[in-house]
Amino acid sequence: MASRRRAREFALQALYQWDLVKSDPQSTLNGLWEGLLDGEGIDDCRAPESEEVEFAQRLVHAVVAELEELDPLIEACSTNWRVGRMPTVDRNILRIACVELKSFSDVPATVAINEAVELAKKFGSKESKAFVNGIADRLAKNLGQIKEG
Repeated sequence: MASRRRAREFALQALYQWDLVKSDPQSTLNGLWEGLLDGEGIDDCRAPESEEVEFAQRLVHAVVAELEELDPLIEACSTNWRVGRMPTVDRNILRIACVELKSFSDVPATVAINEAVELAKKFGSKESKAFVNGIADRLAKNLGQIKEG
């Protein structure tokens, strides 16, 4: 069964690598798919399903295309943290959450926030969960996705 959570994990892995080496995003995705399909790097022994590949690619391409809009939105919601100074994992989790909140009408705000927190728990440091949760919540409020309160 295809999982958007797994797709987000794949997107995070691709964005992490892309962010570090600034390679072509499609080349980064292709390398990820090749590694997963040839059996290397598979944690749960299941190759990605086509829906997971499609959603991960949609996320990565949206983040890259909207990066100049996303980073200032994230920075406006963080206190004393410029996006470039954030840990690479946290920064890319927040970019995924931000693009989902801003541009993916098929993803409810509560789901985007919850999924960002889950990614932070799995891939981030012990401080990542609270950091990502606070900024993602402010992003949703600033983008009018959830009400203040």
